[in-house]
Amino acid sequence: MSAAELPLSDGPKIRKEKIIASKMIRIYCKKKHHGQELCEECWNLNEYVMKRLSYCKFGDEKTACAKCHIHCYTPAYRQEIKRVMRFSGPWMLLYHPVESIRHIPIPEKLKKRLSR
Repeated sequence: MSAAELPLSDGPKIRKEKIIASKMIRIYCKKKHHGQELCEECWNLNEYVMKRLSYCKFGDEKTACAKCHIHCYTPAYRQEIKRVMRFSGPWMLLYHPVESIRHIPIPEKLKKRLSR
């Protein structure tokens, strides 16, 4: 099945992942490339990430991409997004603290205790 034949994933989890990824790419670009707008390289990465998330076969059941057994990013883009996330993660606490905390995965055991 080609990418054109796959249904688009646009559930709440995918939308959240897209927002977080875009913000991280913006932080990276602003800090590293010193522009107000995304440079061409970062814009291409953002477009690629949005497309790959839209076509994620797991949809809202997806895990973190790093934990997924199917790697849908090409090796070059995978390395680039890793670099962006590693750099931008700490900055997210400063610029987007609420989303940073929400993005931290909570283990199932802890979720059960919190829901009691």
